[in-house]
Amino acid sequence: MLQAVRRYYDVEKTKLQSIKSEVLSNLQGTAVLPPAQELSRELLQQGLEYNTGVVSSKSLGSSFPMIPYAEVALRSRRFTVESRYNAKEVSTQRGLDLALGGIFDHVGGGFHRYTVDPTWTVPHFEKMLYDNGQIVEYLANLWAAGAQEPAFERAIALTVQWLQREMTAPEGYFYAAQDADSFVDPSEAEPEEGAFYVWDYPDLEALLTSEELAELQEQFTVTENGNFEGYNVLQRHHPGKLSDSLETALSKLFQARYGSSAADLSVFPPARNNQAAKTTPWAGRIPPVTDTKMIVAWNSLMISGLARASTVFHQPDYLELAIKAADFIGTHQWINGRFHRVNYDGQADVLAQSEDYALFIKALLDLHQAMQGSGTESETWNLKPETYLDRALKTQSEFDEFLWSIEMGGYYNTDASRDLLVRERSYADNATPAANGVAIANLVRLALLTEDLSYLDKAEQTLQAFGSVMERSPQSCPASSPHSTGSTTTP
Repeated sequence: MLQAVRRYYDVEKTKLQSIKSEVLSNLQGTAVLPPAQELSRELLQQGLEYNTGVVSSKSLGSSFPMIPYAEVALRSRRFTVESRYNAKEVSTQRGLDLALGGIFDHVGGGFHRYTVDPTWTVPHFEKMLYDNGQIVEYLANLWAAGAQEPAFERAIALTVQWLQREMTAPEGYFYAAQDADSFVDPSEAEPEEGAFYVWDYPDLEALLTSEELAELQEQFTVTENGNFEGYNVLQRHHPGKLSDSLETALSKLFQARYGSSAADLSVFPPARNNQAAKTTPWAGRIPPVTDTKMIVAWNSLMISGLARASTVFHQPDYLELAIKAADFIGTHQWINGRFHRVNYDGQADVLAQSEDYALFIKALLDLHQAMQGSGTESETWNLKPETYLDRALKTQSEFDEFLWSIEMGGYYNTDASRDLLVRERSYADNATPAANGVAIANLVRLALLTEDLSYLDKAEQTLQAFGSVMERSPQSCPASSPHSTGSTTTP
């Protein structure tokens, strides 16, 4: 086959060039979208309906947080439109699935990536910063919308504790992720899925009193046979506040896992690779490896989550944690006048992409809003709220200069390059919201904060640019749907 390909390349140059041109033309054509006929209220209603339906579906496969879709269901509660779905019930149920399910680490805090079943029981144990940032913001928004479920507040509090303990660099930024696998014993050749998180029934009997174990079994999915390869993944049966005795039992599990009580363990240093995981003398279990690089977009999602939770729950410590991460980005991620996406051990690298710009601008605006009247100032920049708005405006200016599409509207993913066959403008939400959807909301907020209507013009152009997608496939871009009314500016 390779010889035939080589002969074709050597003797069919003209035909090969023709095929190449056709393929390239088709690829470039996919990046050009037809304009929308009208950005109508009916289009908005269609987007709310479809995306609320995505969250309400009871599929037989894996269960993912899908926060961009859940946010649409939550926001659609504000609109008086006819729908097959009860947005209040759908959005609250997603919060309960997350805060009560096995996807949440009920002992140490933090959310796993997804569950492998539709009942939210057994997770894929990897913990991603981008999921946790979005979930913290979502649960805080649910609480602010009136769903004041104690499990939501507990999940946020434990997640922030996990973030401070395991995912925050000494410089103030947040690490990217923790692996799903970990070693049971240093002599093992390969790590095991979920070993750091699951519980053998005999171990529970040894760690807890009979009364504590009985209460744990009453409130959580704990059996002698387990629910994951003979082990137990903790999943709550009921919402509400956990009893003091049950919290005491869970604290004993925390100590068994980490080798110290939560009160005494403010920092749990990361295992940066398998060798470090196996050779470090851990007081408890061997932890999973932590990816310690800093990614601007993922940090920004967490900054936004912390800023929102600090306001909703009146927790200035959450805000200070967010401010330190934002200060690090603002101080270290601009090199030679350009914004950069990642930081490896103090070294900024890779030019920022559209999601880094959009999500960092959102984070700065969220900090600006959260700091109003809080009395909190940044330690690094000694900033007041207005300075975060100024930083957002400057970042938006750079975003517009390098990634705005003058011809078609919306933002390109990356800088122009001869190496790119197609310069894409991503609009489809996935595990994280699409940059263009977030950018639209930012532009509306900036217009209202500055009274500069050029931002509003860009927001409308961006909506027009992807209007045909919203008409044809509204489930592709939930982050764009609610923004056509400017609803994201509501506190």
